[in-house]
Amino acid sequence: MRESEIINLFLRHLKRQGNLPLGDDAGAIKLGDEWLVATNDMLVRKTDVPGIMTPEQVGFKAVTMNVSDVAAMGARPIGFLFSLGVPGDVNVEYLEGVARGIGKALEFYGIPVLSADTNEADDLIIDGIALGRTRRLLTRSGARPGDLVCVTGDLGRALAGLLVWKHELKVKARVRNALYEKLLEPRARVEEGTALSGVATSAIDVSDGLSKELHVIAEMSGVGIEVEAERIPVRREVLEAAEVIGAEPLSLALASGEEFELTFTIRPELAESLDFECTVIGRVFSGAGVYITTEGKRQEMPVLGWEHLSRGENGTYRGVFR
Repeated sequence: MRESEIINLFLRHLKRQGNLPLGDDAGAIKLGDEWLVATNDMLVRKTDVPGIMTPEQVGFKAVTMNVSDVAAMGARPIGFLFSLGVPGDVNVEYLEGVARGIGKALEFYGIPVLSADTNEADDLIIDGIALGRTRRLLTRSGARPGDLVCVTGDLGRALAGLLVWKHELKVKARVRNALYEKLLEPRARVEEGTALSGVATSAIDVSDGLSKELHVIAEMSGVGIEVEAERIPVRREVLEAAEVIGAEPLSLALASGEEFELTFTIRPELAESLDFECTVIGRVFSGAGVYITTEGKRQEMPVLGWEHLSRGENGTYRGVFR
C-alpha cells in the first residue's frame, strides 16, 4: 500500500480528533485564547539518512523536521519529545553523535526536551514530537481567490544533492557544497512561520515537494493555483547540477522534498508588509487544480515529489528525469 492509502485507511477509523481535524502539518487543541499545536514526524535511517550524513546531522534533522511542521502552522515551538529505536549494529560513538545533534538543535530552536523513550528496533528510528503555541492557526485550507502564492528560500538543492551523492556524479566543489548544505543541514523557518500567523491565509512546509504541497493547498482550500515557472527560486548550483544529473531544473525544484521551506498564500496588500525575504511565484483563482506557466504556455502541473512505500519500494521521486 502507498503512504496515502495507509493514511486514508486509518482516517476511516480515527473519528475522535482534536479541535482541528487531521490533515494539516500538525494537529491542534484550543486552550483558552491560544492553540496548542502538536506534530510528530519519524526519521528512519534506511529512508531518511543519506550515507554521507553525520550522526550529528541526523539528530539535528530529526528535530528540524518536527519543528518545521509547527512553524507551518504559524506556531512558536515550545518543546520536543522523541522515541529512539536502536538496532544492534549502531555503536556508542554513532549514538553519541545523534545525541549531540539533537542537543544542538534544541539550542538552535530554543526549546527544551520534555520526554524521551528508548527501545530495540530493526533500524535506527527517531520518532519526534514537537509542540507549539499560537493565537492564530495557519492551515492548508484558507487560500482565497486573489491571494498571492509565495515561498521562502530556494528550491531544488536537497534533491539535486541527493542525486549527485547517490549516483556518484562529478560536480564542482562549489556546487556540491551548496547542494549538500540543504541536503544535510536544513533549517526550519520558525521566524517566518510565526510572522505569517497573523497575515497569511494558508501555509504548508515543503517536505514532500513544492508540487505536492501546492496540490494539497488547492484541494483543501477548494481553489485553483497558477504558478509561473520563471518565478520559482532556483539557485545557479541547481541549474549546473541538473545538466550532470540529466534532469530538468524545474522538475528538481518542484519535486525536491525535505526542503523545509514554507509555501503560503497571502492577500496582495499584506505581502508588502512581510519583514522577511520570500518570492511571489503565482496566484490563487476561483476554480480547481494547479497550473504552471512556462514561457507563456499554461499547463496542468504534474504531481511530483516523494511518496513513501510506492512502487513496492521504500519510496521514490516521481517525474524528475528527462
